[in-house]
Amino acid sequence: TTNRVMTVSFHKFGEYFPGTGDVEDIGFGDGKNYAINFPLNDGMNDESYRNVFRPVLAKVMEMFQPGAVVLQCGADSLSGDRLGCFNLSIKGHADCVDFMRSFNIPMLVLGGGGYTLRNVPRCWTYETSVLLGEDVEDQLPFNDYFEYFGPDHRLHLPVSNMENLNSKEYLERTKIQLLEILGDIEPVPGTQIQTGQVESQLNPRGIGMEIDDGEDYEESGDADKRSSDKKDDRIG
Repeated sequence: TTNRVMTVSFHKFGEYFPGTGDVEDIGFGDGKNYAINFPLNDGMNDESYRNVFRPVLAKVMEMFQPGAVVLQCGADSLSGDRLGCFNLSIKGHADCVDFMRSFNIPMLVLGGGGYTLRNVPRCWTYETSVLLGEDVEDQLPFNDYFEYFGPDHRLHLPVSNMENLNSKEYLERTKIQLLEILGDIEPVPGTQIQTGQVESQLNPRGIGMEIDDGEDYEESGDADKRSSDKKDDRIG
């Protein structure tokens, strides 16, 4: 385990595969408090998600100050997903992308889950536009797959009326718990630079190994003298 990488996950929890990711699953050893899990119930909507995602990630960026972020944008949290249980709109989903983009550090953005075929490309198209800072029209242009997106042929879709089972009290309590965990971590964890040079941990000096000290031997006709000089640099 390590404190050099922090993972943060907002996910459906309970009787749901793989059954891990409780709020108290925080890592162990050197990585203790560097695994942040926000377990959620069915029906998570845009407002609720924004109210927990932004403060938790803001605290992560303040305390951990990563040099880069890998952001996985699983589309199975969208409303109407065949397997997912959340009720996010595409704009609500993309609000997370926009927020992380605001920190202006290198970001690798990945796809992820998503099991309603028509909605996954909608989501990732819009989030690509958010990353690039470009506006895209809601009306889809004609293309080879135009009929897949009928009958409205639009980028954004309405969400359902499913009940949000995440109470404000539960979300606030869990958010505070995670903020307290983040408050205890070492600010900007440091580590010794491993260069790979001889005698470093990555490349220890071997027995009988010759070390090039950067000095050139003068050419000499005395082969025994050159051999003796080199032996002096042998280890062991």
